[in-house]
Amino acid sequence: MEISFGYFWTGITGSPVLAVTILLTLGVIFVNGWTDAPNAIATCVATRCLRARTAIWMSAFFNFLGVFVMTQINSSVASTISNMVDFGNQTHEALIGLCAALLSIVIYSVGASCFGIPTSESHSLIAGLSGAAIAIHHGVEGINGAEWIKVIYGLVLSLALGFATGWIICRLITVLFRNMERSRANRFFGGAQIVGAAAMSFMHGAQDGQKFIGVLFLGIAFYNGSSSVSGMEIPVWLMLLCSIVMAMGTSVGGEKIIKSVGMDMVKLDRYQGFSADLAGALCLLYSSLFGIPVSTTHTKTSAIMGVGAVKRLSAINFNIVKEMMLTWVFTFPGCGLISFIMAKLFMVIL
Repeated sequence: MEISFGYFWTGITGSPVLAVTILLTLGVIFVNGWTDAPNAIATCVATRCLRARTAIWMSAFFNFLGVFVMTQINSSVASTISNMVDFGNQTHEALIGLCAALLSIVIYSVGASCFGIPTSESHSLIAGLSGAAIAIHHGVEGINGAEWIKVIYGLVLSLALGFATGWIICRLITVLFRNMERSRANRFFGGAQIVGAAAMSFMHGAQDGQKFIGVLFLGIAFYNGSSSVSGMEIPVWLMLLCSIVMAMGTSVGGEKIIKSVGMDMVKLDRYQGFSADLAGALCLLYSSLFGIPVSTTHTKTSAIMGVGAVKRLSAINFNIVKEMMLTWVFTFPGCGLISFIMAKLFMVIL
C-alpha cells in the first residue's frame, strides 16, 4: 500500500493527535539537522578548508540528497526503527505514545545543545520509543528484542569500527604521502576534505533521515488503524518532505557543536580531518546497507579519536570525550524516562 499526499493531508486536518505527531516528528527532524548534522562538517571547518556558514549550506544540500537517494536504494533502517516497538492495537494510545517519544527527544536534544554537547538523536529516538511502549504496556512486552539487538550492534559498531577505520586510514595516508611536500599536501587534502565532509553529510542524511521516515510511517499506520507498517511503501513525497526539513535544520547552524567536535576534542591537520571524514562515511554506508541504525555522532567522534591516536593518545582531549560519553550514557535512561512520564500524562489528559 502506498500512501498518497492527499490521504496524508486529510489525516492531518481530520485528526488532531496525528497532526501533533507529524509536527513533532518534523520538529525532531529539524532539531536533528540543527544539532547532529554539524558533526559531519566539524573537521572541515576546524582545519579551515571551509568557512562555517559555507560548510553548513553544503551539509544541508548533501543531507537532502542522502535522505532522498538512500531511502530509494535501501530502506531497511526505516523498517528497523518502525518494528522496534509495539504500541499495541489501540491506535489512539499508540499515537499518544509516539507523541510522548518525540517530545522527549526535543526536550533532551535542545537541552544538551545549549551546552554545546553533541547529542545522539538516534539513541534519543530509540530510548523515547521504548519508554513510551513500556508506559502503554505497563511492562516490557512492547519491546521487540530481535530489532532492539540491532541497536546494541550499532552502538558497538559505531565506536569500534569508527575508531579502527579512522586509525587505519590515517595510518595508510601517513605512509603513502610521507614524502609529499607539506604545502602541496595541505592543498591536496584541503580539497579532499571538502569531498569527505560532503560524503559524511550525505551518509548522515541516509542514516538519520531513514530513522525519522520510519517514525512518520508509524504515525500514518496508527491513523490508518494498523499497528505496524507491514505492506506500506515509502512514497517519494515523504522522502522529499523529510530531507527538506532536515536540510532546513542544518542551515540554522550548530557552531558550538562544530567547535566541540572539530576543535576541542583533537587538534587536526587536514589529512587527519580527511581521514576522519572518510572513515565515518564508510562506517555509515556499511551500517545503512545492512539496516543497522547507528549514531552518526558516535561514528564521527570515534573516527576522530582513531585518527588522533595515530600520533599519540595524548593528542586526544579526554575531558571533551568524557563529556560526550556521559551524555550518551544518560541518553537512554534520560529520554526513556521523559517519554515514559509524558506517555502516562498524555493518556490521562487525552
